[in-house]
Amino acid sequence: MYKIQSAKLLKEIMTNYFLGFKDTTKKIAWCTSVGPAELLRSFGFEVHFPENHGALLGATRTAGDFIPESTKLGYNNDICSYLTADIGSYLKKETPLQQHYGLNGPPKPDLIVYNTNQCREVQDWMNYFAKDMNCPIVGITPPRHLDEVTEAHINDVSAQFKAMIPACEKASGEKFDIDRFRETLKLSKDATALWKQVLWTATNSPSPISFFDATIHMGPIVVLRGTQIAKDYYTALLKELQENVSKKIGFIEEERCRIYWDGMPIWGKLRPMSELFLENKAAVVASTYCNSWVFDAFDEKKPFESSAKAYTEIFINRSEDAKEKILAKLVKDFRIDGMIFHDAKTCANNSNSRFGMPQRISEKLGIPTLVIEGDLCDLRFYSEGQSTTKIETFLEQIESAKAVTR
Repeated sequence: MYKIQSAKLLKEIMTNYFLGFKDTTKKIAWCTSVGPAELLRSFGFEVHFPENHGALLGATRTAGDFIPESTKLGYNNDICSYLTADIGSYLKKETPLQQHYGLNGPPKPDLIVYNTNQCREVQDWMNYFAKDMNCPIVGITPPRHLDEVTEAHINDVSAQFKAMIPACEKASGEKFDIDRFRETLKLSKDATALWKQVLWTATNSPSPISFFDATIHMGPIVVLRGTQIAKDYYTALLKELQENVSKKIGFIEEERCRIYWDGMPIWGKLRPMSELFLENKAAVVASTYCNSWVFDAFDEKKPFESSAKAYTEIFINRSEDAKEKILAKLVKDFRIDGMIFHDAKTCANNSNSRFGMPQRISEKLGIPTLVIEGDLCDLRFYSEGQSTTKIETFLEQIESAKAVTR
């Protein structure tokens, strides 16, 4: 059975990350997952990412125990299940972090920071905790749904980055140091470049990494951006995957078709979903989600401007036309035979199937598309039997179409 050996190192790194929160002498910042982590680390903050905790609640299938607690406060079941699960976990004072790492919960923040480049939910989510914990909070609200990121957009967001500095100085007790910011951004730039190379090893056949593998190995690029640890991890992982490519070793020996996954993972069903595709010899080799932490724009020579550009031009923050152009290139680069769009019922911003995109993609690129309904955490929205049937039928259609053209 194919295994990525670097997973052992990954487990050690992630364990140490969480155990580090036991050190109560360190200043803690909470940050949204595609937020200004590099700036925070330059002040010496240890950084907690509530969305990472939300994903953990989904992956451990405990989210369903906590979501009802949030609905009692008036949070609708249709909004982000990361939010409702995370707040519910806080209210019940229960978390998988207890069992896995001996933590009573996420660390108490000295500062909370958000960036609405993903959605408005993060603003409401972080403000709930800021009010309940009496914690200072600052936010970045970039322009949304852009065709192109212009100089005016960059200047706007860059100014918002700079406006965070007084709050960071007060909460951390450290004066802003531009050179530390540059160093941190350079580490993040290097790590994200390595992460991109890791993902792009899947352009090979057989591919040494699947989408489902990548959702696990993306941990450090999410929670440890701006550290040497992340850079070293992706250096090691890339070396292993490149060696597998040279030896023609992949997670599937025979790829009958290559699939692109658009949208969020279904965290509570990663393993059975992965096994379903493997059984059908379908290689899910690329995704919108994992590419979200590829930041080509980072430039330590222009730390504020390049951070503003990188965090504003992310896929989720782009117009439909811009998204389709990005997807068209990825379909070509990864030699995709079919696309699966996950319509996550509580994540409208990261569900790209609601305004006709699957049909347009199919017409423009000449590949079949499929929409499956589910959610990132709330499994009440997911029918495993129905989805399995739809996916198997879809894969059979791709195989039949390829057979005709051979």
